Amino acid sequence: MSSIRARLTTAWTAAFLGTLLIFSLILLTVRREILFRELEDRVQVEADKVVRAVNLARRTGTEPVVAQFDPLAARSVSLRMSAFLSLLEGYVLVQDSTGYDLYASGPVRVLSASDRDAFSAAAREAAPDRSVRRVVMRVDEVMLATRVVPLSDKDNYRVYAAMSTRDISFTPRELVGTMLIVTPFLLAMSAPFAYVIAGRAFRPIDRIIDQVEAITDGRSLHRRLAIGAAGDELARLSATLNAFIERLETSFGALRRFTADASHELKTPLAVMRADLERAMSPVPHEQERAEALEEALQQVTRMADLVDSLLTLARADEGRFEVFREPIELAPLTREVTETARLLGEDAGLTIEASQLDNAEVLGDATRLRQLFLNLVTNAIKYTPRGGTVELSLVREEAVARFAVRDTGIGIAAADLPFVFERFWRADRVRSRASERGGFGLGLAISHWIAQAHGGTLEVQSRLGRGSTFTVTLPLAGHPGSGMTGEYESIVNGTSESEPSGLLAAD
Repeated sequence: MSSIRARLTTAWTAAFLGTLLIFSLILLTVRREILFRELEDRVQVEADKVVRAVNLARRTGTEPVVAQFDPLAARSVSLRMSAFLSLLEGYVLVQDSTGYDLYASGPVRVLSASDRDAFSAAAREAAPDRSVRRVVMRVDEVMLATRVVPLSDKDNYRVYAAMSTRDISFTPRELVGTMLIVTPFLLAMSAPFAYVIAGRAFRPIDRIIDQVEAITDGRSLHRRLAIGAAGDELARLSATLNAFIERLETSFGALRRFTADASHELKTPLAVMRADLERAMSPVPHEQERAEALEEALQQVTRMADLVDSLLTLARADEGRFEVFREPIELAPLTREVTETARLLGEDAGLTIEASQLDNAEVLGDATRLRQLFLNLVTNAIKYTPRGGTVELSLVREEAVARFAVRDTGIGIAAADLPFVFERFWRADRVRSRASERGGFGLGLAISHWIAQAHGGTLEVQSRLGRGSTFTVTLPLAGHPGSGMTGEYESIVNGTSESEPSGLLAAD
């Protein structure tokens, strides 16, 4: 396949030829029209000269028509008038009021009988005004002008002047011949010129291609393309590619971190499982020690299953293949149910669980996913609140939204860590989280954030280190703007999942 540069050159050459052809046709039409108008003006001038000659003869007392001694002889103009009229160009004819030819120039006299009759007939039919009439004869085509010179109330002269269109020197054949000679030279000069211009225009694109090839090797995503003049199309292309490369860099970085974190999370339970299984398979231990080793290995298997289940949930959410079944839901009963569960969990942790305000509000959502969202936030608050602390739940109905909030008096989150709270595998205190009895994987808040977004809502956090945290879920009320599925998650609702939705995921 030819290059874009060659195709542009070919297209430009074809367009040039087409433009040249159209220009030639327009030039031919306009030029012929101009020449015909000039010929009409010349015919008018010739007719006016004949009229002035007749009027001059009358003013000097010389009758233009010579009276003959023989009344049967033909009447004609005087010799002096005839000599003057013979100097005029083209076809000249002078008739009396009866239509009798008083004078006919040489070109009129040499016409054949049929052409003479056609000329005379057209002359008699022509209106005596300033218009010009085209007359087609067998041997010629002329432009005819007519004048009337009154002699008395009942008598006048009719004057006709005509010129051949052969006098127009500009013909289509001449134009075609000229264009056939000039066009090859124009193409010989324009095609290389177009090729060079196309090459210069594509030179920045070649540089962009080279830079992109150097960047997309997977190790240079930190580099960016140079942006040219502001407002230029190539500058916009470079800016768009830079934004695309930046998103790729972010995605690759997240993928690398995700792979490293997932590998790290799986490494410890796998090592523990291997040690437990080796101990259980040893012939030395007692049955009780073997049972303890198998029980610990089972706990690690359960832990890895929870991790894989959480990862599968997020992967399906990213691909838009995770179903969210939307239906009207009363949040107050759901919140009371979550509060009862929180009190059971808080009793073992030595915490006080309070429900300050529980307004009734109806939203369009998936009850299972919303319960998962609320429980994730509650268990997360219980996990990071020391014994003797307080966890407070509230559900407030506003004009168009409902806000579910979980406030705790726990260890809080540093301001520098707040932007990363909803990232996967992120934990403010990794060592303490992994050592904790209920240590998770750092996926609970990421899943909760996705559930809130899938319902057209938001999940926000406010926290101060050592002063506790507040997680707030904002959901649009049923029947209000935003209560339906957002465009990003429409495919989740309307699509079908390849498998049944996984069960409730515990907070991490």
